[in-house]
Amino acid sequence: MRNVHPELHLVERIGWLRAAVLGANDGIVSTASLILGVAAASQGRSEIMLAGVAGLVAGAMSMAAGEYVSVSSQADTEAADLTRERAELASSPEAELDELSGTYQRRGVAKATADEVARQMMEHDALDAHARDELSITHVTTARPIQAALTSAATFTLGAALPLLVASVLPLGRLLTGGVALASLVFLAGLGAIGARAGGAQVTKAVLRVTFWGAAAMAVTAGIGSLVGTVV
Repeated sequence: MRNVHPELHLVERIGWLRAAVLGANDGIVSTASLILGVAAASQGRSEIMLAGVAGLVAGAMSMAAGEYVSVSSQADTEAADLTRERAELASSPEAELDELSGTYQRRGVAKATADEVARQMMEHDALDAHARDELSITHVTTARPIQAALTSAATFTLGAALPLLVASVLPLGRLLTGGVALASLVFLAGLGAIGARAGGAQVTKAVLRVTFWGAAAMAVTAGIGSLVGTVV
């Protein structure tokens, strides 16, 4: 009997990695943009910090709620599909056997082999076989609302805390806005690199993507803040 070595596939990280990167990225970009926008309209540190802290709290709660609702909807859909599949297996097992065999045949398996594989798979665990091969529901893709919500909220908070920390120590004026913008771009570049390495993606492409859109968001927000400050 051959020795079976354990394998760690990158796709198994997709659930928590997506939520973590999205949360941290949003935390950095939204809070830095908010700080720059308020700083462009007001020279008071208290107003800048208050806006930043409010953005951190509101953003973290919004990320948690949004992820929970979104992923819960996915979980409800998966549960409904499994309930329907369970009922169909009970009422028409032969039709479900043919359906599973047809799935394998469409993937290039010969009919006789597909029929035998489908029969053995259904004898082992019929619902699991149909969930995985017909509905594409696996342990990797299964929705986990609470995990997604907590991960997004925690990483958003960590991301948002970085530009807030920079804003709290730099002197007011152009040094503050320039320092927050530059530091935030560095943070975003680091986040892009970490996310790319964890997901097995190209680092350079990921870094350029997050820094470009982060810079665009901060520039637009700062411009609007400056315009509002001038008008008011």
